[in-house]
Amino acid sequence: MNRPFFYDITLRDGNQALKKPWQLSDKKIIFEKLLDLNVQAVEVGFPASSDMDFEACRELSLMAPSNLVVSGLARCVKNDIIRAVEAIKDAKIPRVHLFLTLSPFHMKYVLNKEPQDVRKTAIEAVKFAYDEIKKVNKEGQIQFSVEHFGDCGENLDFVIDTLKEIVKSGATTINLPNTVERTRPKTFVDMIERVRNSLDNHITISVHNHNDLGMATATTVESYFSGAVQLECALNGLGERAGNTNFYEVAVALHNSGVDVPIDLSKIYETALIVSQMSKVPISEKAPLIGPDALAHRSGIHQDGALKTKDMEKGAYRPIHPSLIGRKDDEKIGFTSQSGKTAIFEIISKAGYPITIQEAIRLQPIIKEAAEKVGELPTAQIIDIYFNETFNVKGDFKFIHFCHIDKGTFEYEFRFKDKDYKLKGTGNGPLDACVDALKQLNINVKLLHYEQSALDEEIKGSGATAMSVIHLEDSKGREIIGRARHESTAVANVRAIFNALNIISKEENL
Repeated sequence: MNRPFFYDITLRDGNQALKKPWQLSDKKIIFEKLLDLNVQAVEVGFPASSDMDFEACRELSLMAPSNLVVSGLARCVKNDIIRAVEAIKDAKIPRVHLFLTLSPFHMKYVLNKEPQDVRKTAIEAVKFAYDEIKKVNKEGQIQFSVEHFGDCGENLDFVIDTLKEIVKSGATTINLPNTVERTRPKTFVDMIERVRNSLDNHITISVHNHNDLGMATATTVESYFSGAVQLECALNGLGERAGNTNFYEVAVALHNSGVDVPIDLSKIYETALIVSQMSKVPISEKAPLIGPDALAHRSGIHQDGALKTKDMEKGAYRPIHPSLIGRKDDEKIGFTSQSGKTAIFEIISKAGYPITIQEAIRLQPIIKEAAEKVGELPTAQIIDIYFNETFNVKGDFKFIHFCHIDKGTFEYEFRFKDKDYKLKGTGNGPLDACVDALKQLNINVKLLHYEQSALDEEIKGSGATAMSVIHLEDSKGREIIGRARHESTAVANVRAIFNALNIISKEENL
């Protein structure tokens, strides 16, 4: 199978659909981006449409590298053809792109002509264009498009016979557009295959699909596997109505299908952002590959799978690794009422704060309740909940103060179930002594492990703070993690115990 030949139509078909078409300076920028992508052909414009478009086509032709096909559109009208030839003749490989409908509906109701008359016009125009381009550039080519080919199912034999004559007149590329998408891809692809099998193998079959029903990418990809080597696409899917076939989607879909795609895929994302900015056509939130939400996961099941495979080339819930198209951002984990513990763990960890899966499980119902009220929670709100529920846990206990009495003995002042206590305990330091003191209230916990570190915490604004993490085992044998912050490491240690006790008190009556 031949490598796909990408023929970009952004500067012509895409540009003509913009509310404010591009000036020459804009077109030069887009043209350079197309060269960066390594496209093989560019339709630079419709030279006969205006003096401005003519000049743009001529300027871009002069900029083109020697291996790029530069195409100019023309109706099957002599003046159009002459203008197109004049505009693109200085390109190393110029191509005149002629078009005329062969659709029964269009010939009858738009052209108001008989099929044989339309056929004659097309054949004569191709011969004239071939002669004109060869006079000035021996490398010149002719492409002919059957406008509204998708509507030619009922007269396909007539179309094929006409195309055979058009090929004899000098056309080497036959483009078959789905000018208006009206039906399923397979119907169109079957028509492509019939034309491919009816013409000589040296003739290039091309497709140009519009996206009226949202299936242009699928139709283009399947057309390639049915013999259409040239694929006419537009950056960001720009074009009339719902747009043309999206360049990026086709390139990546073929890549994923094991096809050797001659495109620099790593330039896709940067190009998409530039084209969106210059066209004033925003990228849809849900746009495949390039949309802000294309890497977002909000379902708990999806988030779990995505995070377990985030460092793998193939992800559980993404079609490609983001780096393939030059995206630097990772998969986005957003928290809604549909999200789970994995999202909490990832969001808080990514923000730079310590958390365990066990803590994420504990926080999930609290954060989920907040999300049910407002929808997707911003990271700042999740972090606020994390701080309130981790470093300042509300519950039956409220730590007030502790002091060192003498060697191995400490006194602890706290409130428990609205009653104030001052209890003494002994042990190897304030943590052991605190656990000992609590036994007087029949609160039996075991200190398993503790650690301290410095937390540079900007959200709450107190600068460098000592953070303590303690691991307690409760009366049921469960391991509970308590965290606390304070300027004093010793105070942070004791506060961490009381935060852990509040976590336990929420689950059982002490």
